[in-house]
Amino acid sequence: MTPEIVTPAGLLIAVAALSYLLGSIPFGLVIAKLFGLGNLREIGSGNIGATNVLRTGSKPAAAATLILDSGKGAIAVLMARFLVGEDAAQLAGFAAFIGHIFSVWLKFQGGKGVATYLGTLLALSFPVGIAACLTWLVIALLFRISSLAALFTAVMVPAWLWTFGHPEMIALAIALGVLVWNRHGSNIRRMLEGAEPRIDRKKD
Repeated sequence: MTPEIVTPAGLLIAVAALSYLLGSIPFGLVIAKLFGLGNLREIGSGNIGATNVLRTGSKPAAAATLILDSGKGAIAVLMARFLVGEDAAQLAGFAAFIGHIFSVWLKFQGGKGVATYLGTLLALSFPVGIAACLTWLVIALLFRISSLAALFTAVMVPAWLWTFGHPEMIALAIALGVLVWNRHGSNIRRMLEGAEPRIDRKKD
């Protein structure tokens, strides 16, 4: 199921554009530079997300990146819902996610989008977001592999949406889940080879 589209197309396009620009801000790179951690794209996996920031050894920088990357998805959703409506809220979450993984500031390159995904879910449905975050946390604690936790969470989110009574969001969750899996192609190959970096692994 999908939400009923009641907002005029022009307004939805404006919401999508603004949400994309918000989502495209590469906070990981900004935080790494502010903390003097070097070029994040030359560290660890080269990703711009919080997990790779953590590999620099700076927990405060990683926490700041996590909050900001998740926050941009949440803010996009909440502002769109408040100013426009529920159909715009879902579109805003999707656009912010696309902005993160295809950032205009990074020549349409970007991160894996997991934090932005979780922030979007928290804003769309807080119980579902909490369930998704706990799913990620449990798998991450058990296996110490961030990418595995993200992939498993993406699979579970549609089930959580159904459980908490939000079937109208399942189409969005599936679309975002497919993108999450697509962005983790190299991680999947490394996991199959037993070479995927662990969460607590720092740079040499």
